[in-house]
Amino acid sequence: MSHVYELYYKAFETLRRVQEIKSVEDNDRYCKLISETLQEHLTVIPRLAMGIIECQSLMRPEETDKFMNTLLRSRISRRVIAEQHLALTETFHSPWHFPDAKQHHDPNADFVGEVFLRCNAKEVVEECSHRAKSLAAEAFGGDCVLPEVKLEGHLDATFPYILSHLQYIIGELLRNSIQAVVEKWEHLPGTPAPVEVLICEAPQHVIIRISDQGGGIAKDILPNVWSFGKGPRSQIHLENLVQVPKMAATMQELKISGRSGGGTAHAPGEDRRSVDASLSSLTSRPPNLRLGMGLPMSRVYAEYWAGSLELYSLEGYGVDVFLQISKLGNKNEQLSTRASMDAV
Repeated sequence: MSHVYELYYKAFETLRRVQEIKSVEDNDRYCKLISETLQEHLTVIPRLAMGIIECQSLMRPEETDKFMNTLLRSRISRRVIAEQHLALTETFHSPWHFPDAKQHHDPNADFVGEVFLRCNAKEVVEECSHRAKSLAAEAFGGDCVLPEVKLEGHLDATFPYILSHLQYIIGELLRNSIQAVVEKWEHLPGTPAPVEVLICEAPQHVIIRISDQGGGIAKDILPNVWSFGKGPRSQIHLENLVQVPKMAATMQELKISGRSGGGTAHAPGEDRRSVDASLSSLTSRPPNLRLGMGLPMSRVYAEYWAGSLELYSLEGYGVDVFLQISKLGNKNEQLSTRASMDAV
């Protein structure tokens, strides 16, 4: 916790001394400072989670989870603002931005800063499914039979969203489902039951349901699936977090061995800023390393943009997860809880 405090104190002291920006050169220096700060703060999430687990005997779980959720929402606010400024500056410096540019076609016209205007739910699910299967094959071995991921519903649903946020949520949910099905069918005959994904588009939002037959969640674990520090596996998660010095909380950071850097395939529109943006930074995290943070982190991301994430488990059968995504730019985006989110 002290490490996180020092990071934020240092960032505050550094940024408050920045003089008024009056030129492009001033802005470039400011962007360099922001980029360095964002990279430095990649240690925040694992350190916070470790601190929460270490403090579980000193504070009530409800208090630690409230603190963690509030701080993470505030962190998202700051990082989105910072990365949006970096993205718009990058666009300003792009060759097609100038009137006399030879190339007038902007290859990133579907972006406004970090917001991808034509985010297609089907394409995101397919991309995250491909990555999740690759990670499962790495974790369980090449001979492992992986479940099929079936899509149905409004497959042409397109909406504006921050792509890396959606990829993280969908990626974590699919990883959980695929892993559960593989583990259940490991000693059973026949082909594993498919993971079914239903996409439903409404005027103000998109709902994605992910259903698996992976046996459901055990009764002793289910009450704590949304908690960052409470649960019977908290000590295991603490030991695993020690192996993760940095975490951007993106699907891209889950490296597959034998691939370097951003070796994983990119979703449509992702190549634009996948190398430098801190929310797409690649950090070393083994694919089978369980941290106990995927579900609570995913819900924080979903709720920040006026969405929701709900889970229903039938022990012995499987799990249904419902992700509701508000289309950015509509009236639902004006969150009544934004003030409390930014209070930290």
